[in-house]
Amino acid sequence: MEESNETPLPGKSGHPAPAHAAYAPVARGYYTPIVALFTATLIISNICATKGVQFFSGSSLTLGPLEILPITTDAAFFLFPLAYILGDVLSEVYGFRATRHAVFYGFAALLLTVICFAVAIRLPAAVFYENQEAFRTVIGTTPRLVLAGLAGYVVGQLLNSATLVLIKERTREKYLWARLIGSTVVGELADTLIFCSIAATAIGIDSWSQFINYVIIGFLWKTLCEILVLPVTYRVIAWLKKNEPTYAPSAAAPLRS
Repeated sequence: MEESNETPLPGKSGHPAPAHAAYAPVARGYYTPIVALFTATLIISNICATKGVQFFSGSSLTLGPLEILPITTDAAFFLFPLAYILGDVLSEVYGFRATRHAVFYGFAALLLTVICFAVAIRLPAAVFYENQEAFRTVIGTTPRLVLAGLAGYVVGQLLNSATLVLIKERTREKYLWARLIGSTVVGELADTLIFCSIAATAIGIDSWSQFINYVIIGFLWKTLCEILVLPVTYRVIAWLKKNEPTYAPSAAAPLRS
């Protein structure tokens, strides 16, 4: 009599049925909710960034090629710094590899958002829907803005994380302030230069003085935000290091794939 090589299914003879339905285990720790907030921040910021914003538009003050007033920026200026703060938290607690994964998750989410917006715009509008052009104007990002957002985000976030981890390799748990500020300066500078260079004319910036103002104001504002919320970032990182079961303070954060 031949012996069967077929694996009996659960519930058949010799294999008792499981008490509950089978599910994959959920990873422990706080990495997942931080990545979710990080990704949401990026998506919302890139939508807001399609609007050009100008403060003190009735004033005019220049210093050489620099236009001091009015202050020209985009509507994501108040939210986007949070993405770098969260990037710092991820890099400090979870290392470069985990942060790189979060950056790629964010990239995929941004790309999916843009594709869905493009499809939604091209769907035929109902006869009773009167806001097609307004809908197109609000979420119809141009290819230039898409490229600017994706390129600036990926390069800036990866440089931010790599810089923080490289400094931590030397300082271990000391000089957290130096890691946070130093990484932000490198990451934000790269992000701002790339995004502004590609997106400036798409949001209405049409002169070199406005462009220089856009870059400087964007970079200084994001860096200043990092410094102002440093006490909060310290507390969040300290809490995560204490409560995250996977954190090992004696181990250096690996910077490898």
